[in-house]
Amino acid sequence: MRSEDTPLIRLEDYRPSDWLIDTVDLDISLHPTKTRIRSQLGLRPNPAGRPGAPLVLDGDELKLVALRLDGLLIDETAYSASPQQLTLHAPPARRFTLMIDTEVDPSANTKLMGLYLSSHVYCTQCEADGFRRISYFLDRPDVMSVYTVRLEAKKLIAPVLLSNGNLVAAGDVPGGERHFAVWHDPHPKPAYLFALVGGALDVLRQTYVTAEGRSVDLAVYVEPGKADRAGWAMDCLVRCMRWDERVFGRNYDLDVFNVVAVSDFNMGAMENKGLNIFNDKYVLADPLTATDGDYASIEAIIAHEYFHNWTGNRITCRDWFQLCLKEGLTVFRDQEFSADERSRAVKRIADVRTLRTTQFSEDAGPLAHPVRPRAYKEINNFYTPTVYEKGAEVIRMLKLLVGEAAFRAGMDLYFERCDGTAATIEDFLACFAETSGRDLTHFARWYEQAGTPTIVASGRYDAAARSYTLDLAQKTAPTPGQPEKQPVVLPVALGLVGRSGDLPLATDSPAYAGAGLIVLDQPSLSVTFSDVGEPPIPSLLRGFSAPVRLELDLADGDLLRLFSSDSDPFNRWQAWQTVAMRALVEAGREPAQLEALRATGRALAEGLSDFLRDQAPADPAFAAQVLRLPAMGDVAREIGRDVDPDAIQAAHRALSTEIGLRLGPQLLELREKLGGSAPYSPDAASAGRRALRNEALGLIALASPQEGARLCEAQFAAGDNLTDRLAALAAMTLVPGEAREALIARFAKTYAAEPLVLDKWLMAQALIPEASTLDRVRELMQHPAFSMGNPNRIRALIGGFAANLTQFNRTDGTGYAFVAEMVIALDRTNPQVASRLLSSFKSWRMLEPGRRTLAQGRLAQVAATPNLSRDVADIAERTLA
Repeated sequence: MRSEDTPLIRLEDYRPSDWLIDTVDLDISLHPTKTRIRSQLGLRPNPAGRPGAPLVLDGDELKLVALRLDGLLIDETAYSASPQQLTLHAPPARRFTLMIDTEVDPSANTKLMGLYLSSHVYCTQCEADGFRRISYFLDRPDVMSVYTVRLEAKKLIAPVLLSNGNLVAAGDVPGGERHFAVWHDPHPKPAYLFALVGGALDVLRQTYVTAEGRSVDLAVYVEPGKADRAGWAMDCLVRCMRWDERVFGRNYDLDVFNVVAVSDFNMGAMENKGLNIFNDKYVLADPLTATDGDYASIEAIIAHEYFHNWTGNRITCRDWFQLCLKEGLTVFRDQEFSADERSRAVKRIADVRTLRTTQFSEDAGPLAHPVRPRAYKEINNFYTPTVYEKGAEVIRMLKLLVGEAAFRAGMDLYFERCDGTAATIEDFLACFAETSGRDLTHFARWYEQAGTPTIVASGRYDAAARSYTLDLAQKTAPTPGQPEKQPVVLPVALGLVGRSGDLPLATDSPAYAGAGLIVLDQPSLSVTFSDVGEPPIPSLLRGFSAPVRLELDLADGDLLRLFSSDSDPFNRWQAWQTVAMRALVEAGREPAQLEALRATGRALAEGLSDFLRDQAPADPAFAAQVLRLPAMGDVAREIGRDVDPDAIQAAHRALSTEIGLRLGPQLLELREKLGGSAPYSPDAASAGRRALRNEALGLIALASPQEGARLCEAQFAAGDNLTDRLAALAAMTLVPGEAREALIARFAKTYAAEPLVLDKWLMAQALIPEASTLDRVRELMQHPAFSMGNPNRIRALIGGFAANLTQFNRTDGTGYAFVAEMVIALDRTNPQVASRLLSSFKSWRMLEPGRRTLAQGRLAQVAATPNLSRDVADIAERTLA
């Protein structure tokens, strides 16, 4: 398929469905190659639709077996059917029942959309439009139905049979070989939330009593023999259910809540009503097979999918243009949960790192789009950082602008008013306009305008008047389809820092909202603060109050002073990052600046020395964030054009090495102090100590390779947890030689039976910034641990290589050629994974001319490939545009 052959779907063309489906009764007989689905639909004309319209049902590679209307076979002239569509030309203008029999082959479904087999377990994935691969249907989110599902399968093959809602019947089928289960979900839902699971699974169970007194049976289903790794997921589920009751007043609404972990899954997890299906990497955890990062991710993703029960399921999207309504809002909710469970400051820093690395780079390239896009060709390509992470930032700004009380009242009103509906962004914002009394029309521009705004700030102190004037202006660069930008509403949280800390803020400016908040909602403004007794240093965007870039010309000395004395922990970290980023950008633009970079490294090391001695032991998680330099991709984005990845890599390594050299003895001493013999615990404090020890290990390995290799080998040997062992492997990848290869081999042997751990082993090697890495990756594709049929393996090895700044962007173009080759191969089997891999080319226009030409050529090669999927054709077209 060529991209130009795919119709463009526009928000402005939305119209309600001509037909509604009130009830869906499914009878599904599971079979590995010939699963039979009987779907009985209770249909009626939609009063908001077109009278007399035909009934057009979506399909995708379906085989129609039989069709009946009100129990009678339909004459073949009354309908037309293809694998992609079923049309009833003149349906009755009344309520009627349509019975559709289809047959599908789960074992051949490599797209992992619809019904498929994952390691002998029947599984579904229906978001965004996978249900049409199971049965013909009105596969759109604003058609909501009550489902009753009967599942049947061989008892020996699928002793567990699950679907949405509550179990209402179960038993044996006459003959004894097969059995059945009937599930009923009383809450109307769109087809994308349908799910079933059938297979041989172990289970961990627990009973939960909601704040309303409802008893809920919780269950986490996993592959046989792995139930002992489901305890953390269950613990996270209980904690997030209690948190949602306390913070948002949301109680669970069914008798059961089931989580199932499968090994083949395109996404992280899926929030199907009452039956959440997860990629097993986000459920399974024990100290020897999961890192601290894995434990934190499981906590966040379990919470995210559970929180969707209200923000996504009970209230769903009217259409897919409203995707951010459920995803951005739910990301915000899971971020808040994790912040309450862990360190709020460290969580905020980690989230902003992710935002800048993934979403800012998306905004800066050809794939930039608004939080609510206005048009798409393939909706699967809009499950993006802009929808998720930037969507969450918009909710965070809304809360800051309207205040805590009005935000909670607005959420309560949203839940009350929109429960059981398919809502829009306008429906959502109207609730907060009502509870806050604010006009949010201007704020809504965040949903319509792409790009990352830049705030340009400057200040001047008037000693005679004892006043300080802060000048703020905003600008946003053009993005595809939006050459002209309008000002947006920017909440700027701030403080003025003096010699002894924060100074009082006194101003009569209408832009000042009080409590240290300026609202910049016009191209520029000035705010004058009175009774300022000394020249202050402005601390802007405290807590990263808006997803923007900040241009503020502070001297390195002022920034280091903010690092030591700002009351806002985020801006302390940000000040440090800014000094490091300046030096890395200068050296990345001009390699001759490496000597100046080393001087900056010495100055940074001096500031770090006091910090590590006096403050790091009290908050090691924060200290670990400070020790971690800006990501190389972020440096490339700051440079912006004619980027030389090799120069960035050299600068990054030089600065890290200089800091490691200057702080070597202190880092060694710190590692000793933070060590201990206590049993592993995933709690935030313990994870923070490990994080700081392992950041120190990486710096030591760069500064003193021999000492680093010794420490890595010792840490791997003594490690009682994967966090420390993987950190040892990662640090060792910085030290070429026989010792590194020996540890790589030892790691693989130790974890030969653990696919999820070997994913990390694959990625660690794919990220090695050396010329031999591409050959290494090709060789690893032949390793028994790798499979082109498993999305996790592909993301680890090939996706890891595509994230390798220097080797993906090799000057000879072989990195681009390899990834393009993989995209074309994957497109034949799993277009979703292929399109996400192709997105690694999104920053090609920033590169220096030689690499830019080579990358463009490989993109053109992909785009010219015959019979591309819609997923890949869409990304190729937009990336080249």
